[in-house]
Amino acid sequence: MKNILVRSLVLFIVMSLLNAQLADWTGRFFTQSGVQFGMLSASIIVASLIITVIAWVTILLFRKSYDTIWKMAVLFEVLYLLMLLLSGTNPFAYFAETSDVHLTNLLLYVNSIGIFLLICLFDLIYSKIIRTKIKN
Repeated sequence: MKNILVRSLVLFIVMSLLNAQLADWTGRFFTQSGVQFGMLSASIIVASLIITVIAWVTILLFRKSYDTIWKMAVLFEVLYLLMLLLSGTNPFAYFAETSDVHLTNLLLYVNSIGIFLLICLFDLIYSKIIRTKIKN
C-alpha cells in the first residue's frame, strides 16, 4: 500500500471498528441490563466514522506531514479522545462514584489507548520485517 490516502483510510476504518467492538464488549461485560448500553457501540461507530472523515481530510490537506502509520494513528487518537471529552464522558468520574456507567466511560479511554498501542506495535513489527527484506 504505497498510496498514503488508501493506507490512512484503511487504518482509520480499522481503528474505528476496533473501538466500536471493544465498546460493545465493555458494555456487555460490565452491565447488568442491555437497556443502558444498547446504542453504545452504534454511537461509537458513528462518531468514529465522523472522526475518520475529519482525519482523512486532514491527511488529504497535509499529505507530506503524515507519512508514517504512527502519525496517522496519533491524529486519529487525538480526535477520538477529544470527541470523548466533548461528548461528556469523564474518565475520572469512576473514582468519585463507582457505577457501571462511569466504569464504561473509563474503559472507553483505556480501550482507545490500547488500540493505539496495538497499532503502533503492528507498525513497529511491520517496519522491521520490511527492513530485513530490503537488506536481503
